[in-house]
Amino acid sequence: MWLDLTPYLITWAITSLSLWAASHIFTGLKFDSTASLIVSALLLGLANAIVKPLLIVLTLPLTLLTFGLFVLVINALMILLVSALVTGFRVSGFWTAFWASIFISILSIALGSFVPSSPETTIQMPSGGPWV
Repeated sequence: MWLDLTPYLITWAITSLSLWAASHIFTGLKFDSTASLIVSALLLGLANAIVKPLLIVLTLPLTLLTFGLFVLVINALMILLVSALVTGFRVSGFWTAFWASIFISILSIALGSFVPSSPETTIQMPSGGPWV
């Protein structure tokens, strides 16, 4: 059972590390404690999995009009949402959240590239016979 959770825990750790690094680079991004950092990473992952796709669908015309750049605004809004929900996490304003979200995304991609992915599954189709 724990092996099934490993990819999620690794993603959570990468998000936590990215948020921690962003808090040291951007002066407007602060955490009061390690617990608030870990809870923020968890809530950011949940917000990105649940709320962000809904916002992308609702703002699809604007996203298409801006050639996808509005997704950067949605990323900043996700950080502001998490900072409003977690008491020990403070963001000074929209632009701090905007630039921090870009930094967090790039760092998460970079760190995630060092993590080995799960083995690929190959599907073999039966040879011969009719296709059903």
